[in-house]
Amino acid sequence: MGARDLSRAVGIDVGGTFTDFVAIDDGVVTVFKHLTTPADPSLGVLDGIVRFAHREKIPFPDIVRIIHGTTLVANSLIERRGARTALITTVGFRDVLEIGREARYDLYDLELERPEPLIPRPLRFEIGERVLADGTELEPLDEAEAVRLSRRLRELGVESVAVCLLHAYANPAHERRLGEIVAAEAPGIDITLSSDIAPEWREYERTSTAAANAFVRPLARKYLAHLEQGFRDLGAPDRLYVMMSQGGVTSARQAAEFAIQLVESGPAGGVSAAGFFGRRLGLHNLISFDMGGTTAKVSLIESGVPLQVPELEVARVARFKRGSGLPLKLPTIEMIEIGTGGGSIGHKGALGLLKVGPISAGADPGPACYGRGTAATVTDADLHLGYLNPDYFLGGSMELDAENAERALAQLGDEVGMSAEQCARGMFDIVNRQMALAMRTHVVERGHDPRRFTLVAFGGAGPVHAYEVARHLGIKRLICPPAAGVASALGFLVSPFSVDLAWTHLGRLGRVDWAPVVARLAEMEARAREMLKKGGADVSSADIEKRVDMRYVGQGYEVPVPLTQAELGPGIEAELRSSFNRLYRERFGTSLETAGVECVHWRLTARVESKQVSVTFPTSARGGALKSQRRTYFPELDDYVDCAVFDRYQLVADNDVKGPALIEERESTIVVGPSAVWRVDDLGNVLVSFAESHKPTPDNGNSRRGGRRT
Repeated sequence: MGARDLSRAVGIDVGGTFTDFVAIDDGVVTVFKHLTTPADPSLGVLDGIVRFAHREKIPFPDIVRIIHGTTLVANSLIERRGARTALITTVGFRDVLEIGREARYDLYDLELERPEPLIPRPLRFEIGERVLADGTELEPLDEAEAVRLSRRLRELGVESVAVCLLHAYANPAHERRLGEIVAAEAPGIDITLSSDIAPEWREYERTSTAAANAFVRPLARKYLAHLEQGFRDLGAPDRLYVMMSQGGVTSARQAAEFAIQLVESGPAGGVSAAGFFGRRLGLHNLISFDMGGTTAKVSLIESGVPLQVPELEVARVARFKRGSGLPLKLPTIEMIEIGTGGGSIGHKGALGLLKVGPISAGADPGPACYGRGTAATVTDADLHLGYLNPDYFLGGSMELDAENAERALAQLGDEVGMSAEQCARGMFDIVNRQMALAMRTHVVERGHDPRRFTLVAFGGAGPVHAYEVARHLGIKRLICPPAAGVASALGFLVSPFSVDLAWTHLGRLGRVDWAPVVARLAEMEARAREMLKKGGADVSSADIEKRVDMRYVGQGYEVPVPLTQAELGPGIEAELRSSFNRLYRERFGTSLETAGVECVHWRLTARVESKQVSVTFPTSARGGALKSQRRTYFPELDDYVDCAVFDRYQLVADNDVKGPALIEERESTIVVGPSAVWRVDDLGNVLVSFAESHKPTPDNGNSRRGGRRT
C-alpha cells in the first residue's frame, strides 16, 4: 500500500481516566470509551478493544491496523519509574547530567530546586577516549577498561545503559565499539547510543536524551510486546503501530527502539486531528486547542503542517516554568501547556484575589460536582453558569451534583469576598483570559496575528471555553469537530508514517565543504527509507523534505531553512542566504544583511501520508435536534438568557443559525454565544463564525463580578 488503507483501522489513546477507542470502518467512524487500568494500561487496552470489537461486530482478522498512543513514557519520567540505568561517558564528563545549564528558571529563588538526574552518580562511569569536534580521533577507546566496566554493570544489576561520548555526533565509532563490548560482556543489558538517538551537539541535551531513552526503553519494550502478544492471541498479529511525538506513525518494534519518541504521542494525535479537519475544509492556518481535565495544550498549524521543534522538556519540577525539567533532543510537535483544565481549582491568591489553577482536582476526588470533592473547579463554574447539563454528562452515564458545586463555589466565595455566583463568573473569565493570553503570546512569538487563524477546539472542556477564548483573541472562525473527547485517537488514524533524522555539521556560507554534506544527506535518506519500510510503510510514495538550521555567526540558536530540490553545492548558497534572511525577518522583524551566516544542523523528514479518505460520523439525525432551553450566562451580555439546547447527534447540515446555543454531545458541550452564527457541515463539524464587527476584548486582567443569578 502506498498510503495507509484506513478500512477497519482502530486508534487507541490511553488517558488518565478513560482509554479512548476510535474505529474507521469503510469511512464510518465509531467511538468507544473504557476505563483505564493505571497499574497496567495494556490490560484496559486489550479488554477495551475486545468489548469494542464485539459491540461493532468487527472480526479481529479484519482489523488492518491498530494505532496506539500512550502516556507510559511521559509518566515513567515524571514518576521516576524506569529501568535501573547507568551512563558511560568520556573522562571528565561524568557530571554533565548534574551540572546542566547555567540558566535558572526562577532568577530570584534562592532555594531553587533542580530536576534530579535520571541516573544517580554511583551509576555514572567514565572511560578513556577522545574525539575532537571535527570527528578526528585524539585518543583511542580504552577497550580493556570497556570490558571491566561492562562486567561491573552486570555486577551492579544494571538493566539499561546510556553511552554518550564526547563529540560522538561527529564520529560515532567509539560509541559503536563500546556498545559492541557491553553487548558481548554483559548480555541482556539494554544499550542506548547517543549517536543513534540524538546525533547533535550540545552535550547536556544529548546526554539527557540518551539517558532518558535508556531509562524508559525496557519498560516500553515490555509494554509493547505485551500488547503485540495480546493482539496476536486475539487473531490480529502484527497489526500494532504507535504514534510518535513528531506526529508520525511507526511499527511497535521500531517505536520500542526509540522509546523516548513516544513521550508526547497522545497529544500529538490531537494536533493531527485538528489538521485533518482543517484540510477537509480548505483551511490551513489553524490553532489547535485541546482542553482536558488538567491542562490545555495549544499548537500552531501553518500551511496545513503542525509546527515542529527539535527539542522539548519533560518532567518539570515547576510544571509551567521552562528550564525546570529534563531537556530532550528529539523532534516533536510544538505544544504549549497551560495550567487550566476542567479540574483546575479556584483558590485565594497571595493578594487575596481569586486565582484559578494550576493545581487540579484530577479524576479523584475530581470537581465538587462529581460528588466526592469539596474544592471549586472550572467544571463546577461551568455547571453553575448553565453550560453543562447535570443529567447528560458523559452522555448521561454520570450525574453531576449541582448543589455540591454551588456549596464549593460559595465556600471559595467566602474566602475572597464574593458570592457563589460572582465566584463562578470570575473563574470562567479568568481561565478564558489566561488561555487567550497564552495563545496570543505563542502565536505572536511565531510572527503571526492570531486573528488570521481558525481555532479548532476539542477535548472534554475545549468546546465549552473555545467561544470565549476566540472572542478575546478576535478570531473569526471556530471549528468544533465531532467526537471532541476522543480527537487524539482519531488523529492517530489520519497521521502519516514519518521519520525525522538530524546531523550536526558546521559550515559558514562561502566556506561550506559540500562533499560530506551531500554524502551524509544521501545516507540519511537511505536510512529513513529503510526505517519507513521497517515501520510498515510503502517507501515508493515517500515524500522527502530536507532543511538546514542556520544562524548569524555568533548566535546561539538557529532558524530552519528548507533545502530545495536543486543540486546541493556552492551554487545554492546565495539562495540559502536570501531564504534565511527572509525567514529571520518574518520571525524577528529584522535581519542582518551583512553579517556572516553559518549552517549548523542538517535535517531530513521522510513521510508517507495517510490515504485521503472521507470519514463520516453516524448520527440519528431526523431534524428534531432542539432538546430544550436552559438559562445560561454569557459574559458579553453580563447576564443570563434562555438558550436553546441542541442534540448534536440529531443535527443535519443546514444554513447558518444565530447564537446563542448549547450543542450537547456525549463527551462535551459546544457553547455558542450571541455574537456568532453556527452551522453543521457534511462532515459533522460545528462551524462557528463571528460577525465582522467582532474585535478582541481588552486584556486588562480584570474578572467580571456581575449580579445575582436569575
